[in-house]
Amino acid sequence: MDFTPTEEQSAALDLAARIFTDLSTPERLSALGTDSDRELWKELCAAGLGGAVRETGLLGLVLLLEEQGRRTAQVPFAASGAYGLLAVASHGTAAQRERLLPALEEGTEVATGAFPAQPGVRALPTQRGVRAEADGRLTGTVAWVPWLRDATYVLVAAADHGLWLVRTEDAEVRPVELTAPWSAGRLVLDGTPGERLGGAGAYDDVLATARTAFAGLQAGVCAGSLARAVEHTSTREQFGKPLAAKQAVLLRAADAYMDIEAIRVTAYEAAWRRDEGLDHRAASLTTAWWASEGGRRVVHAGQHLHGGAGADLDHPVHRHFLWGRQLDAYLGGGAEVLADLGELIAHGDDAIEEGERS
Repeated sequence: MDFTPTEEQSAALDLAARIFTDLSTPERLSALGTDSDRELWKELCAAGLGGAVRETGLLGLVLLLEEQGRRTAQVPFAASGAYGLLAVASHGTAAQRERLLPALEEGTEVATGAFPAQPGVRALPTQRGVRAEADGRLTGTVAWVPWLRDATYVLVAAADHGLWLVRTEDAEVRPVELTAPWSAGRLVLDGTPGERLGGAGAYDDVLATARTAFAGLQAGVCAGSLARAVEHTSTREQFGKPLAAKQAVLLRAADAYMDIEAIRVTAYEAAWRRDEGLDHRAASLTTAWWASEGGRRVVHAGQHLHGGAGADLDHPVHRHFLWGRQLDAYLGGGAEVLADLGELIAHGDDAIEEGERS
């Protein structure tokens, strides 16, 4: 495995870091509330970063999402990259790619994913109802979908794991308030027309790709949280010495750093395997577990290391805490992800098919 960024990936990463740093400031984030930053989204797409995802693959997307996570930038980059750009590029027909990819790259179309079985191979009981009829019409409800209120397309996974592209204007979208200030929504389908995307294997690939992408986003969220904690404990003094001089503070920060590195390296491995055309399902579950379990520990540590300031809901570190907990929930929680990983390792595809029938 070689995780060294290519020249193209490094160039895209540097450009993304500059744009996120310049535009996604705490002041702008506070003013946005739960709205997305449309100006930032236009700037990212105008800079060619949407097109860069197709050129640099999933590993390139993970690198860009790390930078987004550091600033908790409110744009639908992870959703549109995983469920839109990479999904259509890999599984769309020639006509679908020609029609959809230019608009997704330019940001004039935004995609997200409604996977009722997300996360893992076992569907949540309250979200199992999406079914596809023979004529391609979909019926069912998905309780919450990230960035749905921004999306023009939503990639819906039916109960049989077929994938369908649905225009959000054809469905009912109800606002949903989440832990993190994402523009999420509840998706209600009632005979809604859908367009089939991909065939056998598309569901597994897109689900694993999305897990990896959101784990990369979590790596950035955690890195941003720890960076703020390091800055705070290095400048805040107690009894004439910086808080960072205390052994307990150093150990807590060191543990957080190791968790972040574990999230990062497992996300890189899963992305690399996908870009190399290798089976990346187990690797995606591994990074999802680290992003869920390790991510939760890191954002708690970041907030705790701020002391009383960490309890201030308006403090920038609190935003990292909210994002980290939301990503933990989206990826499924460590116990659920670990159970799915164990079944996949022990029984492979047979376990997945049996889980779907139960």
